[in-house]
Amino acid sequence: MRQLKARILLNKEMVKGFYKMQIESLYLARKIRPGQFVEVRCSEHTDPFLRRPLGCHRILKNGIEMLYEIVGKGTELLSHKRPGEAIDIIGPLGNGFTIDHRPVVLVAGGIGVAPLVALAERLAFSVERIAYRKKPKIDVFIGACKKDHILCANDFKKLGASVYVATEDGSKGPKGLITDFLEDFLSAIRYPQNAMIYACGPTGMLKAVARIAETERIPCQVSLEERMACGVGVCLGCPVKVKTNDERRMTNDEYKMVCKDGPVFNAEEIAW
Repeated sequence: MRQLKARILLNKEMVKGFYKMQIESLYLARKIRPGQFVEVRCSEHTDPFLRRPLGCHRILKNGIEMLYEIVGKGTELLSHKRPGEAIDIIGPLGNGFTIDHRPVVLVAGGIGVAPLVALAERLAFSVERIAYRKKPKIDVFIGACKKDHILCANDFKKLGASVYVATEDGSKGPKGLITDFLEDFLSAIRYPQNAMIYACGPTGMLKAVARIAETERIPCQVSLEERMACGVGVCLGCPVKVKTNDERRMTNDEYKMVCKDGPVFNAEEIAW
C-alpha cells in the first residue's frame, strides 16, 4: 500500500451519471488484484474531508481503471477532473477475489459490475488458460433497475462470456430481479460442481445469491458494498456481522471490517 500522486489519463461519462477514470501508476498496475480498491482524494480542499473508496475496474499495463457513479459531492467533484491532472490515491487496499481456474458465474447488481470486469479479464487471460489453450467458461448475470444502468455487457462478451441481463422495469431483458433469473438458470441445468460464483452488488442481492449458491452447493465469494472512511480498519466504520462458533465468547455476534478484512468474503462466512 502506498499514498501516491497519479496522472489522470481518462475521465469519461459512459452513460448519464456513470464515469470511467483511468490513472497512470505502474505501482498499482503491478500490485493491485481484482476485488481490491483504492481511496481517492476528491478535492485539494478539506471539503469533502474523507476520501472515496473506488474499486479496481480494470488493470492496465501502466495503471488501473475505475468505474464510479455520481452519488454525492465527492464523486461529483471527481467527475470534473480532467486528463493530465494529478490525483491523490492510497492503495491497493483490502482483500481481493481468490481466483480458481474453474467455470465461473459472475453476478452484478448495478455499479457492482465494476470489479467483476477486472476479475473476468484475469480469468480469461491467465497464464494457465493460455498455456493449455482452454477457453474459460464464464456466465455473467447483470441486473439493474433500468436499461441505462446495465453496464459493461459488451466488455464481458468480448472475453467470450455468456451474458444475461434483467431489469426491474423490464426495459432490457426479463422484468424482475437478476437473482430470480440466476436461480432458474442454475436449477434448469447441471452446472459443473467445481464452479465458483463471484458476486458484487447491493446487500439484498448478495444475500439472495448466497442462498442460491448454498442450495446449489456452489462455492461463492461476495464483494460487499459499504461506506468506508479510512480504508484500513482503524475508524471501525464499516462492520459486517460474521458467523462464529467460538464457545468462549459471551455472544455469538462477531464483526469484521469490510475495508480491511474484505471487501471480498466467502458468502457462507457472512451472518446475513
